[in-house]
Amino acid sequence: GVATVPEIYAASGNCHVYVDRGADLDKAVAIAVNAKVHRPGVCNAAETLLVHSGVAGEFLPRALTALREEGVELRVDARTRALVGAGLQEGLRDATDEDYATEFLALILAVSVVDSCEEAIAHIAAYGSGHSEAIVTEDLGASQLFQRTVDAACVYINASTRFTDGAEFGMGAEIGNSTQKLHARGPIGLRELCTFKYVVVGDGHVRS
Repeated sequence: GVATVPEIYAASGNCHVYVDRGADLDKAVAIAVNAKVHRPGVCNAAETLLVHSGVAGEFLPRALTALREEGVELRVDARTRALVGAGLQEGLRDATDEDYATEFLALILAVSVVDSCEEAIAHIAAYGSGHSEAIVTEDLGASQLFQRTVDAACVYINASTRFTDGAEFGMGAEIGNSTQKLHARGPIGLRELCTFKYVVVGDGHVRS
């Protein structure tokens, strides 16, 4: 049935890590691996890795090797496949639109090469669920564009999506993560479930 009271939608997480042209690649590898493998069956795990073409040739062989060592199945676009060495070709699957739209909740990661921060943002807008999105970059302009433009409850700059959690945010135990905009967004604890009551204490005040 349809709810007759307002709902808070604690939603699915089709989360992305975008490695920008300005990324520190050591940070990027660590973040991509952590976001995918730390706990793959939870809503703040990354499901797609987006990589700027300017660093893809250097970054992808490193990252995909590290991910594969953790047992991750990789579903990649043609540009990714062309940029990794022969030793990494075995076991790569071709990514489909359905893969980019899927919250795998497993050791499976979709990968795509993009030509700009704007293209990464457009991909996230098309496929993301508004949960947690990360950019890895040392470029202030790119990070500001990403944080300003990406529509998600939690946006990370040079950090793993795995931090989206009430306890990690210092909010105590949580009951879920809201991807909507009213009234609670992101981790929901007891405080976020409460509404306001205004108590006004006067001393004979009247309004004129």
